[in-house]
Amino acid sequence: MNSVPLEILLEKLASGDSEAAGRVFLAYEPYLRMVVRRQLSPGLRAKFDSVDIVQSIWADVLRGFREAGWRFASVTHLRAFLVRLTRDRFIDRLRQHRLAVERERPLLEGEWHESLVTKNPRPSELAQAAELWQEMLELCPPEHREVLRLKRAGAASPEIAARTGLHEGSVRRILCTLARRLARRHGEGGHAGRSLP
Repeated sequence: MNSVPLEILLEKLASGDSEAAGRVFLAYEPYLRMVVRRQLSPGLRAKFDSVDIVQSIWADVLRGFREAGWRFASVTHLRAFLVRLTRDRFIDRLRQHRLAVERERPLLEGEWHESLVTKNPRPSELAQAAELWQEMLELCPPEHREVLRLKRAGAASPEIAARTGLHEGSVRRILCTLARRLARRHGEGGHAGRSLP
């Protein structure tokens, strides 16, 4: 940093020159960001970065010049003040995020994939299953719908037979007949390519 122009900019900043404020900020920003980056751990980088800190302290500095009449004897004093302010703000942010950073842990190998893959059907799959179910109910005679409901609930043919009073072979015949009707409706021929929902 060239001290001569900064001294002049400091005088203009003290008199409320907003263009000078911007130029002073640009002059000090890289140095102040480096002060923050030296202390940022990888866990903290996910919470905030050096730009956040520097911009927040600069807003306070501008307010101090405009409203509180802050004045600095030299650019060296201003820089020392900015560094102190930056470190204090960093410590404040560190306290705010300390518990979160301590509690977070990285995902182990393969965990991220398991956490992203849902075991639930997609909304489009649910909609297709609901459509198929309605279609099957339309194709099934009312007296056989209980067989269909039990099959949908996961009951095996012997259980369906026991609960409906039908013979096990009759249960299989009802389900096969429904599958053929469904296949014909969809032009697939033979047994339906879809399983009962």
